[in-house]
Amino acid sequence: MSEGEHCSASGGGATMTARDPRTGEREPGFTLPTPAELARIAQALRLEQTRWLAAGLESRMSTLRNFAAALDANRRSMHAALSKDTGRARIADMEIDSVIRATQAWCSLAPTLNSGEWSRGRAMPHIRHRARYVPYPLVSVVSPWNFPLLLAMIDALPALLAGCAVWIKPSEVTPRFIAPLQRIVDGVPALATVLKIVAGDGRTGAAMIDSSDCVCFTGSVATGKKVAMQAAAKFIPAFLELGGKDPLVVLEGADLGAATDAALRGSVLATGQACQSIERIYVARAIHDAFVALLCEKARAVRFNHPTIGVGEIGPIIFEAQARILEAQIADAHARGAHILTGGEIETHGGGLWLAPTVMTAVTHAMQVMQDETFGPVMPVMAFDSVDEAVNLANDSQFGLSAAVFGATVAECEAVAERLEAGAISINDAALTATFHEAGKQSFRHSGLGPSRMGIDGYTRFMRRQAIIVNEGAPLPLAAFREEG
Repeated sequence: MSEGEHCSASGGGATMTARDPRTGEREPGFTLPTPAELARIAQALRLEQTRWLAAGLESRMSTLRNFAAALDANRRSMHAALSKDTGRARIADMEIDSVIRATQAWCSLAPTLNSGEWSRGRAMPHIRHRARYVPYPLVSVVSPWNFPLLLAMIDALPALLAGCAVWIKPSEVTPRFIAPLQRIVDGVPALATVLKIVAGDGRTGAAMIDSSDCVCFTGSVATGKKVAMQAAAKFIPAFLELGGKDPLVVLEGADLGAATDAALRGSVLATGQACQSIERIYVARAIHDAFVALLCEKARAVRFNHPTIGVGEIGPIIFEAQARILEAQIADAHARGAHILTGGEIETHGGGLWLAPTVMTAVTHAMQVMQDETFGPVMPVMAFDSVDEAVNLANDSQFGLSAAVFGATVAECEAVAERLEAGAISINDAALTATFHEAGKQSFRHSGLGPSRMGIDGYTRFMRRQAIIVNEGAPLPLAAFREEG
């Protein structure tokens, strides 16, 4: 399942088209797989998963390191496809580097989790036990369009390392990277039999979930609920990374230069098309005007990466439907009295859709832009008069993915952070979960479900813990439970 483009016919065999975010032009994308094709892929993956698991952890680590080396060696073709999919070049390189580094990191972490050591019972010392980790045979990964490669692999890598077979259904909005990724995978024979990337639409994803033992989904809350219900009907786990409406709280005494740098980057990086983007900014009233003036100055200096992809700091809006959402939120805010200080209008350049960093003030929580996920470079700024008010405003949301706090001291920021209802809090920075993956966290509220995809849980969640229990004494006879004392 995913939120994406439409195809020219229904069912397997239909042809999808892909839109170029820089030009708006459509070109042939791919043909949807038939149910029979999906069934054959699932059967083959399940058969090969037993071999993959039996090969052992060291073998899997070696294979994944070979994949990382192959990805690096084929960087040019992958970069070209990602740049075409997303309309940006620097972040395409960052995606490739992130997957390579993540592979190395998981391989370093995994050996510490499989000791299999025996322990003695405290109350019953004649009984000893050990844990055995049993992977889910087939994991389905349904990934979004905003970071096509990174978010396709972020769940797949630890699942493969755990001993699972994996199939990935990327978003149909950004399908060009699929072919070069599958070629890279096919160049690592030991991996090619247990990892498949399937081009498809929402129906393809739904069919894959029905044939899987576990599902990882990254996307909107609305689609995430559908995935959760489908997984529940099958009685399989669903690990969901959903939307965000991340707040930034700027306390009096904060360094305004640093705070505005982080606010701008946290809101505008990747054109704001990231779940952990800063989407609400609350500033102490005493510094509100100075903060807004500096933020506007920095926002106006941001350039589109147009007319060529190799310039500027902000790319096009990838998904055409997202531009309409941004347009509607800005219009709603303006109609309700918000002041649009920078940006504010969807622009067309070279056929692509663009939005300059948009700073707005005089906002309220009655506005869509303060309640619904924006997924664009929009920065609504609201003043607060007390820390209690700031905390209440920041927590006034259906989301709870992450948040950020700036203040004069770390201790002051921590005191606020501990009152925020979100899975990860960046202090004196913003959106640190986008770059720092060692800190495990869970999403609050409607922002997600299941164990963290980061930290040690990002690996162990793909394995069921089995207990092996040995009695070194004589087993109790039934007579030991006789009613007669």
